Amino acid sequence: MGRRVLIVMGIFASLLSVAVAVPGIATFYTSYAPSACYGSKSFGVMIAAANDSLWSNGAVCGKMFQVTCTGPRNQVPHPCTGKTVTVKVVDHCPGCPSTLDLSKEAFTQIANPVAGIINIDYRP
Repeated sequence: MGRRVLIVMGIFASLLSVAVAVPGIATFYTSYAPSACYGSKSFGVMIAAANDSLWSNGAVCGKMFQVTCTGPRNQVPHPCTGKTVTVKVVDHCPGCPSTLDLSKEAFTQIANPVAGIINIDYRP
C-alpha cells in the first residue's frame, strides 16, 4: 500500500512540474557586465536577462529559472538539444523580443545557437 502511494505521489509531482511551466521565447547575448541587477559583479555564465514583462522593477533579480527549448521560431530545423538549463536572472533586456535573453553558454546548452531565437518553457 505504501509503495502505491509513493508511486501516485511521484506521478502527481511530475505532472505538477509540467503544469507550472510557462511558454516563452529565448534569444542570447554575449556581453554580461555590467548588469542591471548587480553592476560589475559576476555570476558566471549560466545567466539571463529578463524582458519588460518579467522585470517588474528588478523584482526578478536573482531568481532562478529552469529553461527548456520546445521548438524553432525560424527556419533552423530541430534546434533543441533536449536538455534543460538553470539560469539566474542578472539583467534587464528592455524591449527584447524574447521573454528571456540567455547567455550564449546557457542558450547553447538547450539549442543550436545558429537558431538565434527559440520557443521555450520556463519555470522557477
